[in-house]
Amino acid sequence: MSKFKPIPTGFHTITPYLSVTDADAAIKFYQQVFGAEEVGRITMGGDTVGHAELQIGDSKLMLAQEMPDWGNKSPQTLGGSPVTIALYVADVDATFQRALDAGATVVEAVKDQFYGDRAGSLTDPFGHKWHLLSHIEDVSFDEMQRRCDAMMTAGS
Repeated sequence: MSKFKPIPTGFHTITPYLSVTDADAAIKFYQQVFGAEEVGRITMGGDTVGHAELQIGDSKLMLAQEMPDWGNKSPQTLGGSPVTIALYVADVDATFQRALDAGATVVEAVKDQFYGDRAGSLTDPFGHKWHLLSHIEDVSFDEMQRRCDAMMTAGS
């Protein structure tokens, strides 16, 4: 049995790991918009960020510069990403606006959602999709389903 914990201190079971075309710019964006703190980075071949760790709230985010020879491609190279990162923040409206001011684009505007959050979606300047949320109401799954059904009926 190893003397080390299987999940290092400060990490959760799942940690997003992003590939970006410009790691320095991405780190600055995440710092400016989400209040990320850079924990550390490893460079490869000069200025290429081979690995960086950021702290956002109580969670870690890892990222690396795109390196196609290593199989590491960004959403911009791939033509988009099917993955969206959900990020709870204290003030979704202010955070969303900061992201737009820093170059993100709107996918879905911020609004109160049937599932109990005020939320909106955007794509950051590096092609990653973010679903920003602030919790405004506790809603059971049964009630969410009822509201979803009503929304779908009203929309058809």
